[in-house]
Amino acid sequence: MKIGVIQATSQAKKNKLLYHCTANAVKKHGYEVINFGCYEDESCYFSYIEIAVMISMLLSSKSIDFVVTGCSSGQGMMIACNSLPDVICGYVENPQDAFLFGRINDGNSVSIPLGLNFGWAGEINLQYTLEKLFEDEFGIGYPPEDADRKKQDTLLLKKINALTKRNAINVFEQLDKALIQKVLKKHNVIEYILKHGREKEVLEFIRSKR
Repeated sequence: MKIGVIQATSQAKKNKLLYHCTANAVKKHGYEVINFGCYEDESCYFSYIEIAVMISMLLSSKSIDFVVTGCSSGQGMMIACNSLPDVICGYVENPQDAFLFGRINDGNSVSIPLGLNFGWAGEINLQYTLEKLFEDEFGIGYPPEDADRKKQDTLLLKKINALTKRNAINVFEQLDKALIQKVLKKHNVIEYILKHGREKEVLEFIRSKR
């Protein structure tokens, strides 16, 4: 699994911590973790909406399998992500949230509150939360006695999600030009997509807008 770490500029000071906690959580599985920032020394400010568009591009291009993200509250990023194609993002505040999202909801992104209630020893909760997220196989259902029903519900939800969301390229083409141009300024994300992406249409869209 290839996991991308990226959060809004408002929480750039937590980027290194978010990356290291994610890397520690998946070390035993051998997953690859790529840190896209936003970094403290970046001169360009990226909002949670702009980052959500990048997350949609990363996932719809199939250059990344899963994204760990966040903003000050975690809520805005989660809502923005779920408004975009090919993203199923859970709001994950604690280890229980993370465990249940992975086992039951089987999404491809989590948004973590990196400012709200992130006080003294907040890094401990963050580390345990990410460990629980990646502890077992995704989508296996929980509790065990209800696993089959839970898996069927998740499949149904994914089908509904696919029906109600438009094709990624159709959405990207309709987004404000200024928003797309701002997203393209996140060069490490865009270059990664162009190098590792496997969906030709997404790659062609990005190249046409540069």
